[in-house]
Amino acid sequence: MSPDTVAPSALLAGKVALVTGAGSGIGRAGAEAMARQGAHVIVTDLVADKAIEVADALTTSGAEATALPLDVLDDGALTAAISDTAATFGRLDILHSHAGYQAEGDLEQVDVDDMDLSWRLNVRSHFIAARAAVGPMRAQGGGSIIITSSNSGVQFDRGMIAYATTKHAIVAMTRQMAADYAGHNIRFNALCPGFIDTPFNAGFEAQMGGRAALETYIDQSIPMGRWGTTDEIAEAILFLASDMSTFMTGHALVIDGGESI
Repeated sequence: MSPDTVAPSALLAGKVALVTGAGSGIGRAGAEAMARQGAHVIVTDLVADKAIEVADALTTSGAEATALPLDVLDDGALTAAISDTAATFGRLDILHSHAGYQAEGDLEQVDVDDMDLSWRLNVRSHFIAARAAVGPMRAQGGGSIIITSSNSGVQFDRGMIAYATTKHAIVAMTRQMAADYAGHNIRFNALCPGFIDTPFNAGFEAQMGGRAALETYIDQSIPMGRWGTTDEIAEAILFLASDMSTFMTGHALVIDGGESI
């Protein structure tokens, strides 16, 4: 279904969604998928031009989207973006808190600054975003909060201590928030992709010794023997965002071709 033919029966018709890190990769694919299914999507990204490009493409094709430059490390800006969205549109139905950071290295290789940045981006920013979203969602009777973790949040990656530690923390935090807010009909779920072919894999490429070594790993260690696609992850985002998953909360949804089996 193209955006200019979005029907009232679309999965997310009339819904408002905000996505962080939506300028490329999985964040962009999820934002586009939600817009195609009728949501008005607030497309945020650290790089203003990327957010504008995505939003402009969506509106040109007939979907509803608004671009918003946003540094999720700025607590005030992040809180204001979510609060202002709810105030402007009268609701906030979906928050996909996606922005993150990847630092490669083991205990002796990762410096303290990289560990701190991993924690701030991969855990703390999601805490701040969720904290801002629960008030409007509770007032309107519910909502869906999706936080991007990784299949590294349910297994351990050699030589990726900062990344694996913070991604495990996301899963734990998401489950805790799910338990605390289930009675308000606010669902919290962690999105746990495996290897999706985006520039975000630079850290894994460096850790494994280059692109060729990573390709060999994909071929030999993932049961399905291939990369996942951003479109496949976008379908999972739609599931978590929509009424298809109304009885799911506190779940770590792993989409990784069987790597973590």
